[in-house]
Amino acid sequence: MVSPTRLLVIGADAAGMSAAHQAIRAAGTKLAVTALEATGDTSYSACGIPYWVAGDVSSGDALVARTAEEHRKAGIDLRLGATATGVDRQARTVTYRDAGGEQVLGYDELVIATGASAVVPDWAVDPGTGLRYAGVAPVKTLTDGAAWLDLLAGLPGGGGRVVVAGGGYIGVEMAEAARRRGHTVTVITRTRVMSSMDPDLSARIEKGMREAGVQVLTGLPVVGLDVADGRVRGAYTAEGEHHPADLVVLALGVTPNTAYLDLAELPSGPGGGLRPEPDGSLADGIWAAGDCCETRHRLTGTWTYLPLGTHANKQGRIVGTNLVTPGALRFGGVLGTAITRFAVGATYLEIARTGLSEHEAAAAGIEVTSLVTEGSTASGYMSEADPITVKVLAAPSDRRLMGAQVVGGRGAGKRIDAVATALWHGATVDDLAWSDLSYAPPFATAWEIVQVAARRLADRL
Repeated sequence: MVSPTRLLVIGADAAGMSAAHQAIRAAGTKLAVTALEATGDTSYSACGIPYWVAGDVSSGDALVARTAEEHRKAGIDLRLGATATGVDRQARTVTYRDAGGEQVLGYDELVIATGASAVVPDWAVDPGTGLRYAGVAPVKTLTDGAAWLDLLAGLPGGGGRVVVAGGGYIGVEMAEAARRRGHTVTVITRTRVMSSMDPDLSARIEKGMREAGVQVLTGLPVVGLDVADGRVRGAYTAEGEHHPADLVVLALGVTPNTAYLDLAELPSGPGGGLRPEPDGSLADGIWAAGDCCETRHRLTGTWTYLPLGTHANKQGRIVGTNLVTPGALRFGGVLGTAITRFAVGATYLEIARTGLSEHEAAAAGIEVTSLVTEGSTASGYMSEADPITVKVLAAPSDRRLMGAQVVGGRGAGKRIDAVATALWHGATVDDLAWSDLSYAPPFATAWEIVQVAARRLADRL
């Protein structure tokens, strides 16, 4: 990188601001950094929004890691309400729109970190106005979170009816939030609850949700809404069933924000996700990071779209470093490690996974053997002990670990990190079985449950 230079960042959330701050740390005052952000918010935890809605987080401000003022004090010319509309690679300029109209900025190096937007299907939008029907909203931005607090507060005390369209992480978390606020909740999902898990583990999650009073409908996508006077009154499934609803949560996933780019000129996948190199470079003078990107799966080597803040922050830091010191860092891929919970009344489930599921392994042409083990999160004689189910997958050809899934009580989910670490370093099922993991009666048995599962699978192999 030749200094002084102009760095332009599109997107001021996890990836973009990680790249900007890291580049400034490495290059100092020689670097002039401008960041464009379409919204009015920066550097916040979108994953925390359902917990804000549930009441576990005090305010939207608590989800903000760095404010706009903090970014500016660090030397970043941050421009909010600035939506990128095009990139001219030859002229090295970006066109954007703000309150003053259309603007053009030049750059020497460009970081694309525009993230992703919630999927909003046609049936959620009034064709006459182009706006979502009243009572229908996604859960992606801080604005969405504030809207959901108002929407739920406007329902009759304990008498509201909430339909959640989608059974993934956000769907489960918003079902928890609405149920804990005393409302009737129906989750309608195209496949099954937490479809990234194998069916046997997904069934355990569904059972727990039903026990907490959530109606769960699987294999039945929402295809339309019952609307009166512009406001939602119910949802229709593909089989024509009508489910009354005062509110409908759109939890149908996200799509990369790359429509303003000429994807024919840039490495990208069929879903519009950019495909940067492991060092974050995308094209001459252009870098990319975060939820607008696909990433390589560490086990299969194939491109996959797994938008998560943990990936975005790492990718941004790698880009910021390599902008100043080319080739210094490389992104090692993803395993799909994730954790969430469902906590309503007496029902408490931690849900976690890493690596490949049986379906993903089959799709990648990898033969796996799996085993499900039931156990406890603590020694059975301790009051803290909660049930836990662990599923471990390994390749019979070389006994290498391929994945794991966990469903259980308090302390169950974070066990996935031990397996993820083993996966990251290419461990075998035997390596995991004989690892030195912690033991104390309130937290684990003498043989930690993931080791029991690994040992049993090793015996089977």
